[in-house]
Amino acid sequence: MVIGEMDAAQVAAYFRGKNVLITGATGFLGKVLLEKILRIQPDVRKLFLLVRATDDESARRRVQTEVTGREIFQVLREKHGKGFEDFIEEKVCPLAGDVMYEDFGLDTAKLKEVSKDVDIIVNGAATTNFYERYDVSFDTNVLGAKQICAFANKCTKLKMLLHVSTAYVSGEQEGLILEKPFMMGGTLREGTHLDIESELNLIKHTQIELKANCATDKAERKTMKELGLKRARHFGWPNTYVFTKAMGEMLLGHLRGDLPVVIIRPSIITSLLKEPLPGWMEGVRTIDSVFLGYAKQALKFFLVDPNTIMDVVSLHPHIENFKSTTHKTQPSLDRFRGTWW
Repeated sequence: MVIGEMDAAQVAAYFRGKNVLITGATGFLGKVLLEKILRIQPDVRKLFLLVRATDDESARRRVQTEVTGREIFQVLREKHGKGFEDFIEEKVCPLAGDVMYEDFGLDTAKLKEVSKDVDIIVNGAATTNFYERYDVSFDTNVLGAKQICAFANKCTKLKMLLHVSTAYVSGEQEGLILEKPFMMGGTLREGTHLDIESELNLIKHTQIELKANCATDKAERKTMKELGLKRARHFGWPNTYVFTKAMGEMLLGHLRGDLPVVIIRPSIITSLLKEPLPGWMEGVRTIDSVFLGYAKQALKFFLVDPNTIMDVVSLHPHIENFKSTTHKTQPSLDRFRGTWW
């Protein structure tokens, strides 16, 4: 999808006066989305950022340190000069909470305020470690999706819930893979049926057994990681990350009711292509280490199949797609969509 100048202007105009709730804002993708909205539409009303913290003050400090204080906000900082901090204070509202808890763990007053005001929810919170502990990955990627859906149903003026998934929920397949949502119970292995409630019970039962056997922290981590991989591969997924993301999609489709829901499935995301800082990346993840190693000539060559297709995309078009999706699906969306970019 390519956004023309007219579309870009329409997208920017759409965010004027809107209240947006973003989860996962301290992550790579989340902070770039936040910066983009603030830069192209300074008249956005409020950006609520749900971050893990003990209280709102701790959440505010974390946002300052891990998000708005990073170099990705350099252009915005130069644009606003001495007024940058005041601008951020006016537009950004950090919330101490966690997607795995009911109502994100927000107190009644804060819950009422946010649910009354929010127009758009962008759920980017996720555990992306391929081989994460099954319980940890399940809490964020599966139960988190459930709690997001429950919260969204309380938002009286919500226009869209945008959920960030991954292209690799489709597993290790070849050829043309049709874009379609996952239904409850569906798997990638013929002859199997997935019961999410049973998976949760299995996790709880395993935790009880580990505690009864006085397992060490190391043994517990090993057991839970192995359990996640075992269950993922049993149902046809290659790792715990994509398995739990697929279950999260299932729950969204099952529980959404009349909610306008859009699921996007990015592939491998790398650095920024264009503004505000061309080539910017944060940390070293997935294929980034290969790029950095080659650029610094620490990795002068590596073995590959020259016929392999690498599905690697700059972060820039994904951010553009996020913004355009919120605009293109308005004013109404009456069907569940899985969109793969």
